[in-house]
Amino acid sequence: MQSRENRDMEPSIAQMLNDALTLRQQPEYRVRSLTEVEASLNAFLQGRELDQPVVSGLQRMGGGASKEQFVFDLKVAGKEAERCVLRMDPLESAVVTSRAREKAILDIMQDVLPVPRAMWCDEDGSQLGRPALITSFVGGVTKPSVSTSNVSGFGTVFDEQTREALSKPFMQHLVAMHNVDWSQHVHDCFQAPVDDEQKAARWQVNWWTQVWHDDVCEGYPIMGLAERWMRENLPVVDMSDLVFVHSDYRTGNYLYDEDALNITAILDWELIHIGDFHEDLAWAAIKSWSTVDEDGTLLASGLMPVEELCEKYAAATGRRINQDNLYFYQVLGLYKCVAICLATSMNAARHSHNHQDSLLSWLGAAGHSFLLDLAKLLQERKA
Repeated sequence: MQSRENRDMEPSIAQMLNDALTLRQQPEYRVRSLTEVEASLNAFLQGRELDQPVVSGLQRMGGGASKEQFVFDLKVAGKEAERCVLRMDPLESAVVTSRAREKAILDIMQDVLPVPRAMWCDEDGSQLGRPALITSFVGGVTKPSVSTSNVSGFGTVFDEQTREALSKPFMQHLVAMHNVDWSQHVHDCFQAPVDDEQKAARWQVNWWTQVWHDDVCEGYPIMGLAERWMRENLPVVDMSDLVFVHSDYRTGNYLYDEDALNITAILDWELIHIGDFHEDLAWAAIKSWSTVDEDGTLLASGLMPVEELCEKYAAATGRRINQDNLYFYQVLGLYKCVAICLATSMNAARHSHNHQDSLLSWLGAAGHSFLLDLAKLLQERKA
């Protein structure tokens, strides 16, 4: 049985994880036809105080290991048609998240960063069949059109001109996000780890170790070693260094214009929480979505050396980078990747509770690469 300290985590996250367990006994997930989705969308929008809303051009979008995604045109009487995106939960996916939290953070960041506009949310799925979020459509690409990478962000290689152009807004948007005063937005969706200086780290360790223990299909000793090391080395964080942590801020999770070479939207906010700013820096530098330049230097998210990432962040924010905290969140980040790939994704695929079983199986293969990187990282300090 877990100790009370090991169960301590953000209340809304704890509830979300517990709710997810109730779905395990459901039958196989049935992927609905476009006709069915369009009918439910039209019915949903009829109740949104819109003048004669009509959905057309509904299509599935590629990718999306955690959500079913659709693009469609919404026509309202007297207005031009607007391109929209529907993000809908399957029964189980690569990560367990909340559409209400996603809508809340998009609303908060609307005037701060380039993000899709959150339009409507069916929090419990009572109207659209599954929990869902409708946003505006934003143009752009997640990787170069000539890229041979099948999964955006993994192994994405930019030429020097693109790296230099995208590095600046990548840093500017990270700084702007972390400068948002989270204390003005603490409510039912977000709770802050303010009781003690180790709570931010403890909440994250408890979140992802619970995910691992709930979902694991095959155990790996290195995961137990990593958990023990993290619990014995929880970093402290000053309350002034708590920020909105995106938790998946990397190449592959932003859109950019290939011609103008500017970022058009920051995506995938579903893991948002209030925590230590080091977490986003460590995540951006994970090897799987980093590459090397012409001189063999590792580039965080394929954009800039890790040292430069940290130096520019410190200069822009005035925050001091603590190397021990950064190392801790590198360990946590890889632990999280393994949990997502080798536990939650495999569990969802095994139960046929997802629309992308083949992609989830691919993530299972990627999980072993994360596992190897985790072992190497722990060996650096002989954890």
